[in-house]
Amino acid sequence: MATVLVDSNVLLDVLTDDPVWGERSARALAECGDRHLLAINSVVYAEVSVGFERIEDVDAALPYAMIERLQIPWEAAFLAAKCFLRYRRYGGTRTAPLPDFFIGAHAAVENLTLLTRDVSRYKTYFPRVRLLVP
Repeated sequence: MATVLVDSNVLLDVLTDDPVWGERSARALAECGDRHLLAINSVVYAEVSVGFERIEDVDAALPYAMIERLQIPWEAAFLAAKCFLRYRRYGGTRTAPLPDFFIGAHAAVENLTLLTRDVSRYKTYFPRVRLLVP
């Protein structure tokens, strides 16, 4: 069974019951969960955690039985840095690598499919990553 890395925007759509994306993201998450192993990494966990007071509440919202936790490989961190340099060279204004660079690089290095709404950035910097969009 293939693994799908789930981007924080999809999880936040579901957890916040986003009026525009909530239903579509919930359906996409359920469909992916029926056919694939779902996973997150520490960057996704951190982004989702912002809205919670306690770690136990985050873990309850992202149950281990439903969503596997993966470590970001060192090679992915290196790739994220290279993509960030490209971003800066083309006029990007952020001074530190964006979370999407770590998420995309992780998917690229481990050949994972990525469930996300942020298609343009991933297509630009990680064109070989297979994307699923709600």
